[in-house]
Amino acid sequence: MLSDTISLAVDLPSPPDWRRLGAHLPYEWVEGALAATDKASIRSRRLPAQQVVWLVISLALYRHLSVKDIVDSLDLALPELADRCITSSATTQARQRVGAEPLKWLFEKSARQWIVHDEAHYLFKGLHLLAMDGTTLRLADSAANREHFGAQNYPNEKVASYPQTRAVTLMMADTQLIRDARFGRYSVSEMTHAHDLLASVPDDSLTVFDRGFFSAQLLSNLTTGGNNRHFLIPAKTNTKWTVVEGTEEDALVEMAISAQARKADPNLPKTWRARAVKVDDGDGGKPRHLLTSLTDRKLIKRADLAACYQRRWRIETSYRELKQSMLGSALTLRSMSVEGTEQEIWGAMIAYNLIRIEMAKAALEAKCEPTSISFLLALTTIQNELMTIGRATSPGTIPARLKRLRDRLVLDLKAQRPGRKFDRVVKAVAQRYPEKRLTKKA
Repeated sequence: MLSDTISLAVDLPSPPDWRRLGAHLPYEWVEGALAATDKASIRSRRLPAQQVVWLVISLALYRHLSVKDIVDSLDLALPELADRCITSSATTQARQRVGAEPLKWLFEKSARQWIVHDEAHYLFKGLHLLAMDGTTLRLADSAANREHFGAQNYPNEKVASYPQTRAVTLMMADTQLIRDARFGRYSVSEMTHAHDLLASVPDDSLTVFDRGFFSAQLLSNLTTGGNNRHFLIPAKTNTKWTVVEGTEEDALVEMAISAQARKADPNLPKTWRARAVKVDDGDGGKPRHLLTSLTDRKLIKRADLAACYQRRWRIETSYRELKQSMLGSALTLRSMSVEGTEQEIWGAMIAYNLIRIEMAKAALEAKCEPTSISFLLALTTIQNELMTIGRATSPGTIPARLKRLRDRLVLDLKAQRPGRKFDRVVKAVAQRYPEKRLTKKA
């Protein structure tokens, strides 16, 4: 039945040349996403489901444009049905027909394929280096989004001006590709999402966490849930342990697991061990201890662990690129509905990974690190090029066009910047107007 549906979807007067799709996001994946979620178009539409998938991905690349402007500028509507007018309501209905599930399926499929680049070129002592951290996204202020996702609460029964979603991502540290992600209600903790992401951590890997994820249950489940899976995380200031062997700078330590944690997970032992190394943060601050399950002191030096933790900051850079560079000056995402919001988030992560995989390929060809290429340069170049050639090429050639941009991406490698002169701090944002606070409903 699904095969019949798909054949109807592409049985148009002059169907687009799907063979011209680029190698990164081939049409078979888009078709598979629609088939797996039963969302293929069964009528001849000017915006069939396949084109809507590309529209959603383009929404993240052109946040400053309206949906209709994106359709027109990139020529996403099929020209063979020109007598049918594309209106703003038509694009909304097309997105509603497709929903969020095909985009989620496509993200997971593409992420599994694209992260292969890390396997051969970016290994740390034979291990895949990953980072896991959380963030929040502001959403369009609608009753549906506020009811489903919630928002931050403040004292005096005040709530944030916009609904928010809390997300946690698992990222490849070198190419900064998002391997997997979870998001949902703002009230759901990052630790809950982190536990869900453990199944996506590959064997033979080292995952670097922020100290907010310090949990014996999480770290123990990470190491025991796969083969040769390790963690690296800074110890909290109040973390207590007993030195089993070694020195203050590099020791094997034993820590007690709280009764509360063992009640939540009866499989946890009463104590657990880790390697504690004392490192300098490099910013003139106080030394800190890093805890890791990598206990081989001869193979893994203290300096190696310190360098790995410094690379964890790249996930913060990724969040800035997603929330600021790609969103531009927009405060929130576009969608007013819950499913539209979820669809938009999955599409944004696909678009982000699509840019990142091209940057990784360009770096390999130029024999430089992916971090030497500016993400903002890549984004603006892609935006300008796609807008220029939108009407001159098939709408399915977006990934193929990205490949042609690789040479341009490496022409302007980021200049070597000096080290940090001041401590990393968060500065207060100047407010021009009084901030609106909403009162929580009883």
